[in-house]
Amino acid sequence: MTSRALPQSKEALLKSYRTRLKDDVKSMLENFEEIIKVAKGEHDTQLSRLTQCEQDTYEMHVRSANIVRAGESLMKLVSDIKQYLILNDFPSVNEAITQNSKLFRTKQAECDQKLMSLRDDMAADLYDLEEEYYQSINK
Repeated sequence: MTSRALPQSKEALLKSYRTRLKDDVKSMLENFEEIIKVAKGEHDTQLSRLTQCEQDTYEMHVRSANIVRAGESLMKLVSDIKQYLILNDFPSVNEAITQNSKLFRTKQAECDQKLMSLRDDMAADLYDLEEEYYQSINK
């Protein structure tokens, strides 16, 4: 039952992400289109020109605030998706751990090989030095 609930909640979460994305983009587009329509100023009203300009300005401010709100909502959505991927993307985390493990094992093998070579060189040099010491007259 638990394994079945997880994919359903995952699907529901992804569906909510898609819905949020579509709603926010739609809101930005609609508000932008309305700002463009208002900016053209080609509408006949019974209001005075000054009153109509004030109303248009207020409408542009409200619609631009709606665009900003939708943009902030999209940034929050991106943050939520990143957090979801970081916390729930176990295959890629495991892959990264495996790659790092292989890299460090390779480096360990290289270091071991270099240390063994250094040990052999030092042993050979020590043998030569001991031989020279024991054969010298100045003991």
